[in-house]
Amino acid sequence: MEARFDLFENEIAVKFAKRFAGTALVLQQSPLPKSTQELMALRASQINGCGHCVDMHAKEAAAAGESAVRLSLVATWRESTVFTEAERAALALTEEGTRLADAHQGVSDETWEQVRKHYDDDCTAALVCVVALINAANRLAVITHQKGGSYQPGAFAAAFD
Repeated sequence: MEARFDLFENEIAVKFAKRFAGTALVLQQSPLPKSTQELMALRASQINGCGHCVDMHAKEAAAAGESAVRLSLVATWRESTVFTEAERAALALTEEGTRLADAHQGVSDETWEQVRKHYDDDCTAALVCVVALINAANRLAVITHQKGGSYQPGAFAAAFD
């Protein structure tokens, strides 16, 4: 299946993408560890079936030093021993915040309590925003059939410098 639409060839989409990249920069500058952000983005992208974003975030995480073992276990984090309690809370928030239609309550009280146990207000704000941002990015890429496989680490940041 070919891409339906090139978002980078449309004036409106390019203007939107520049502002979207600006929001990503705010999160990159937050105190939430980059590795946690990448793991969250990878997990949401797996759930949403976004090959483009899985490719991007797996490669960005690897380039930032994330191990192949941890990257390969993100999809099964509940059945893995390689994630910290704080990362597990972030991944639970990611899953519940991504699968809003699957649960009548959205993010559970138990997950929220774990998030608040491990993260201060600034990191909690960043966590919530990472979930919102990656889900928006997944939708843009899935709707337009953007494919994974050709992303080079650093390309997203370089596109908006």
